[in-house]
Amino acid sequence: MEWSDTPLWIGIGLAGQAAFFSRFLVQWIASERAKQSVVPLSFWYLSLVGSLVLLVYSIHRKEPIIVLGYLPNAFVYVRNLALLRRSSAPASPSPGGASPD
Repeated sequence: MEWSDTPLWIGIGLAGQAAFFSRFLVQWIASERAKQSVVPLSFWYLSLVGSLVLLVYSIHRKEPIIVLGYLPNAFVYVRNLALLRRSSAPASPSPGGASPD
């Protein structure tokens, strides 16, 4: 283990790890409350933030294996957020003004 980096970068790396780990706590608490497996919206935001911060940190550290591990994550998390947004958007009226019943 190497702690020779600046305190700022160590703090950035630890903040990314904290955000990435907290998503599991959020998901666990939401599931316990619902008494079933639930993936709340905050899980995806914490996943996105945590993985992007860890990606930046791994680029700074010049760790290609870690960079490759975090690089595709943001696409998956953004896609899930887009799907959730689309599924919760109100239905738009169809052409001609008829409601989509």
